[in-house]
Parts: sequence; structure tokens; C-alpha cells
Amino acid sequence: MSGTKTASSQGREEISDDFELDTDDLKRRMDGAMANLKTEFASLRTGRASGSMLEPVMVDAYGSMTPINQVGTVNVPEPRMVTINVWDKSLVGKVEKAIRNSGLGINPQLNGTIIMLPIPELNEERRRELTKVAGTYAEHGRVSIRNVRRDGMDQIKKAKADGMSEDDQKFWESEVQELTDTMIKLVDDALEHKQAEIMQV
Repeated sequence: MSGTKTASSQGREEISDDFELDTDDLKRRMDGAMANLKTEFASLRTGRASGSMLEPVMVDAYGSMTPINQVGTVNVPEPRMVTINVWDKSLVGKVEKAIRNSGLGINPQLNGTIIMLPIPELNEERRRELTKVAGTYAEHGRVSIRNVRRDGMDQIKKAKADGMSEDDQKFWESEVQELTDTMIKLVDDALEHKQAEIMQV
């Protein structure tokens, strides 16, 4: 990202060579926040059953928080039904509890080690609730991206304290801010799209 910069003095060039902000790393971490958001959005289904709706739900299994698809087989036998065949019957109660507490608005029904999730028809009120949940997920995504931005800015401040010129400081700060603005816009666009999808009857 830095290719166009020229050094105004030999001294500055040396300092510039010492400090090269890893913008690829910052972008990779921001992309990770975006990927996580897409997974969370996938969980907000629009009245149709989908295994991906369970992806954000974590189960307290064997002392650590574990994705549902690592404790059982997720199937979609019909358009309005998701089933989970829990491999270890001692975890059935924990899986059921995790789903109830997830905000998905689904009441699990137990049949031995199989948990059945009938997907309710979405009424207007439920659609509005889901758009709010989508908004919350998007805000988490923005916070994650801003945390990466702050980390980048902290690296720049440290380099400035170590003798980096003000021009270089401004250059790198604008690089980080530009990357942040681009990623926040992607979050906003994804949210708008998801909310429109949820409200579509």
C-alpha cells in the first residue's frame, strides 16, 4: 500500500525503512471480522430452515465453548425444520439450552438424542426483532474493525515516539483510516442488504 511515498531526506528514508506498517495484517484481521459477521448474518434466516442459522450458537461442551456442528450432525429434512443429532447424549440438555438462549426465537423439541427445531413463520414483529439482531451483529463487526484500527494507530504512535517523522506518521495514519472506512462501509452495506432480506415477505 505504501508504494507512492518518497523520502524528503536521507534521515527520513532510514526511519521509513525501519518502520513499515503491516497493512496486510490489519486488512486480514478486518476481513476476519467481516467473515464472522457474514456467518452471524447467515444465522438470521428468513422463515426458511438452514443449517447455517446455527453457526453462531456455541455449546458449553467438555469445558469449552464449541460450535454445534462439532457436537452433533445438523440436517434440514424439510423447508421449515432443522434437526441436530447430538452424538453424546450427556450434551443434549446443553445444546438445547444454547439454542434457547441464542436469540434465534426457536423452541427446540427433544426426541432422544435428536433435537428438532421447527422454524416458525415470520410475522412482522419477529422480522423487526431480527433486523435489530442484525444491527447488533453489525455493531459488533464495526467494533472489531475499530479495534484493529486502534492497534494500527498504536503501532504508528510508538514508531513516532521512536523518531518517525510527522509526514510519515500522517501517511500511515491515513492508510489505516482509509482501510477502516472501506471495511466499515462493507459492514453497513451488508447490514442494509440483510435487513431488506429479512423484511421481504
